Amino acid sequence: MENPQHPGSSGWNRPPDAHPREKADAEAGAAAALHPDTFSPDEALNFINAPSSNSSMTTKELQEYWKNEKCHCKPVKLLFEISSTRIVKKFSSKYVMYKIIVIQTGSFDSNKAILERRYSDFEVLHKNLLKNFSEEIEDIIFPKKYLTGNFTEEMISERKLAFKEYLSLLYSIKCVRRSREFIDFLTRAELKEAYGCLRAGQYVKALDIFIQVVPLQEKLTRHCPSLVVPSLCAMLVCHRDLEHPAAAFEVGEKVLQLPMHSSHKYYVPFLEAMIHLAYVLGKDFVSLQEKLEESQLQKAPARGITLKELAVREYLH
Repeated sequence: MENPQHPGSSGWNRPPDAHPREKADAEAGAAAALHPDTFSPDEALNFINAPSSNSSMTTKELQEYWKNEKCHCKPVKLLFEISSTRIVKKFSSKYVMYKIIVIQTGSFDSNKAILERRYSDFEVLHKNLLKNFSEEIEDIIFPKKYLTGNFTEEMISERKLAFKEYLSLLYSIKCVRRSREFIDFLTRAELKEAYGCLRAGQYVKALDIFIQVVPLQEKLTRHCPSLVVPSLCAMLVCHRDLEHPAAAFEVGEKVLQLPMHSSHKYYVPFLEAMIHLAYVLGKDFVSLQEKLEESQLQKAPARGITLKELAVREYLH
């Protein structure tokens, strides 16, 4: 039934636009408030994955929008292999650990990721995905758990193939591979361990873990590169506290190449750390100082917090 008050009806009269200046100011304010870089890593992922209401679009415009979205689906860029397994006996429990290798397709990948997960980790991932992506993954079959026979060579081989296919299918779905649940499954355990080492002052061990997991994190977050900023800043802190300023500055230069908004909570502490490193190394820091001063002019100065203070607060739970 047609309703003149309903935006989808032919008799609907679009209300007059606001004053151009007021409209521009409102849009600018909304853009700043919703910029992904102003959020924590989890909030940024939720912001990116959240569907837009597109309330100002007509039915025809909506159809065209979703048509274009489907046309822009990119081919799979990562491959998943379950290379081997091992049976772990810990106290009264016994379980199988699956070694997952993640490699980038199209060229030689010198930074292939290697991680281990057990059946219960896959199970938690699937349950979490069902909460937000039940329709998208309804045709994906999750390997069943049996009361007996879970440790036979035949069952383990069957599960290896099943989990390889499972991860590949999940990754082929755009909204799933960009989800917090999927990214956390592949990186959270290692990142949590690395940050724990950083808090304990075990910087060499922390760096060893970061060096393994950050390349994978970068590959998984190309839709929002600033999500890797905390990890790179943590590496900078480790190198700096090990008195390796050149290595710390090199990591910082990678951060400078990322699209980090000035409202990002790491922005000011990062620039302050980089200015200090540049001074120690005898490098030019004028451009860094200008960025810092410009940022401080845009907002009221807050209590100074160091880069290390930010880093040690990550992955506490």
